[in-house]
Amino acid sequence: MESVLAIGSYFTINYSKMCYSFPMATYESFLPLPKDVFHILVSLAGRDRHGYSVMQEVAERTGGMVKLSPSSLYAAIRKLLEQGLIEELAERPSDDDERRRYYRLTKLGRGVAVAEAQRMEQMIASARKVGLVPGKGRA
Repeated sequence: MESVLAIGSYFTINYSKMCYSFPMATYESFLPLPKDVFHILVSLAGRDRHGYSVMQEVAERTGGMVKLSPSSLYAAIRKLLEQGLIEELAERPSDDDERRRYYRLTKLGRGVAVAEAQRMEQMIASARKVGLVPGKGRA
C-alpha cells in the first residue's frame, strides 16, 4: 500500500519500505487534461469506483457520447496512479469480486479536476462573448 504526504513544496510517496519525494506540481501544470482523463476524474469525484464502473458512469453521464475502451481506461488509470491524481484502495466491499480494483480521487486529483473545469468554463465564457455559444451574448 502507498501513502502520499504533502510537505511544503514537495510531496512524498511511501511504498511499503521505500520512500520517494518529488517537487509538488501546481494544478495548472497538469492542464489541459486529455478528455478521457477528465471524464475519469469526474467519475471518481462522486465516489470510489472500480474500472468497469467508471466506464459505465462516463457513458451514462455523457448520454453515450463518450465510451471509454478498457485499454484506454486502464492506460489512463495507470498514468493517473503514477501522477498521484488517484489511488488504488486496499479495501473493497466484502461481497465484491476480488479481482476488481477500486480507485479514489486524491486531494491533488480533485484540485486538478477543479482547475480543468474552471479552465473549460473560461473557454466557454470567451466563446459566449463572441457569440459562438448561446447565452448572455456579446459583452
